[in-house]
Amino acid sequence: MLLAAALLPADPAKPDWRTPFERGDGNTTATYAECIQFYQRLDAAYPEITMREAGSTDSGQPLHEVVVSLDGDADPASVRQKNRRVVFIQNGIHPGEPEGIDASMMLVRDYVQKKDLRAQLSNVTLVVVPVYNVDGMLNRNSTTRVNQNGPRDYGFRGNARNYDLNRDYIKQNSRNARSFAQLFQRWRPEVFVETHTSNGADYQYTMTLIATQKDKLHPALSQYLQQRLLPALYQGMEKRKWPMVPYVDFEGQTPESGLVGFLETPRYSTGYAALFNTIGFMPETHMLKAFKPRVESTYALLDEFIRFVHRDADALGAARAEADRQLLTQTAFPLTWKLDKSAADEVQFRGYEGRTRPSEVSGLPRLYYDRKAPFTRPVKYYNTYRPALTVERPAAYLIPQAWEEVIERLRLNGVRLQRLSQDVTLSVESQYIDDFQTSPRPYEGHYLHSQVKLRTAPQQRAFHRGDYVVTLDQPAVRYLVETLEPQSPDSFFAWGFFDSVLQQKEHFSDYVFEDLAADVLRQSPDLRQQLEAKQKSDPAFAKDATAQLEWVFRHSPYHEPTYRRYPVARWNGGTLPIE
Repeated sequence: MLLAAALLPADPAKPDWRTPFERGDGNTTATYAECIQFYQRLDAAYPEITMREAGSTDSGQPLHEVVVSLDGDADPASVRQKNRRVVFIQNGIHPGEPEGIDASMMLVRDYVQKKDLRAQLSNVTLVVVPVYNVDGMLNRNSTTRVNQNGPRDYGFRGNARNYDLNRDYIKQNSRNARSFAQLFQRWRPEVFVETHTSNGADYQYTMTLIATQKDKLHPALSQYLQQRLLPALYQGMEKRKWPMVPYVDFEGQTPESGLVGFLETPRYSTGYAALFNTIGFMPETHMLKAFKPRVESTYALLDEFIRFVHRDADALGAARAEADRQLLTQTAFPLTWKLDKSAADEVQFRGYEGRTRPSEVSGLPRLYYDRKAPFTRPVKYYNTYRPALTVERPAAYLIPQAWEEVIERLRLNGVRLQRLSQDVTLSVESQYIDDFQTSPRPYEGHYLHSQVKLRTAPQQRAFHRGDYVVTLDQPAVRYLVETLEPQSPDSFFAWGFFDSVLQQKEHFSDYVFEDLAADVLRQSPDLRQQLEAKQKSDPAFAKDATAQLEWVFRHSPYHEPTYRRYPVARWNGGTLPIE
């Protein structure tokens, strides 16, 4: 076990490099101050380690990054020129799930103190965010993780504004997320790992793993993930006596009903990373295992990631380069996905029998897992998703400068922006929001829209000097499509950034519009025929005079053209006056 040497008593003649976890009883996690001070000591003692501030958080405390590089090079551009692979580990997004915080402290220390580990960094640069949700880590308690077996004290899931940061990667309401976006874009890692603890069923495994959903990852990287990376991780963990299984999510009562692959949209870390051809992982240790083995298994898996990337650096780099190259010419982009239940793999699952007994609370049958009845048996794993809605990318999106919250996020995420040099009228494709559903309760600070139905219309639209032109011949193309197409589940429209266009600003008085409506129908016999057809086909409409006036109004020149018109226009080519 790699941790064994670190657990020995400290030599009085040498600095004590043990972490609070190692000095404790196996049920202690570092406080925020202890974590940051530990990395500051490492930074001062070892030139291979650079710790620096990487932006702000909602707590008022800085976000930190720790860079581990054998030659001390912590410049992302220089690291790229040296053809090194980047492994990016982020901890404490949910500070009540702190295994990664403690495991990474030991890992960074060991990678500079142990010769065999140092060798793994000859072609790898390690970037660690010690604590992402600084706000939640400062909100320390011992009760909010009611399902979890330790540690004794821990942080809170929500940040200072009560956001769950693992739903904030696209909307970026928090300063934490905006700082992360800039840090991620500077490094553009090949592999991104964000450490977690699970909730759910009981089973034998200490470690489970969410990998970027294979069908949502670019094919070049998906093939690499399935054929090389995942098999190596599972084999490596098995050899280290930490057998691993895909994240235990299922639709039935117990896991034997079949595991279901996690469909991560870009609001989540791995979904966000995939937009930029980064392979993402969320290790999920089992909440019911003791804290000590959870930390140790996290350490082992993080070490496996680095060792594999070191061994396979050339193949990983080639797969990433091919995905980047193909992405620039990709024309069709899936926006929504559907699970294909006709396609299933099989995993040998090590579980416990699920049984029922009377509840001491209600007296009714309740589920429990019988740890005296372990089993290993094949379980179906449903992890194939098919595109449900696909869009063709335009040559560019045109964004009026009024929508500054959207423009700010595009900048933070590395999007190349241009601006019109003069007022101009352009032939564009406009989209109208014909229908949508809105969640009845707030979700992460928003009333999320879904089931969006569009009506598309070619139009001549006026744009002004300073409005933004976003061409799609750039590495952020997939990010742009999935944030700017309204039907994407994590689009800026879905998160409510364009809600003001959903409210009509002008209307009519019935008695005044009656005469105008009659004039409209006289001047448009086709419209009259459409009205009469609707009257015949819809009896309720035929009896509702106000509804009929509203129908004529919506089909008349008096109806405001911007009502429910999505502000971002699709432009399919031509000449633009660019600054």
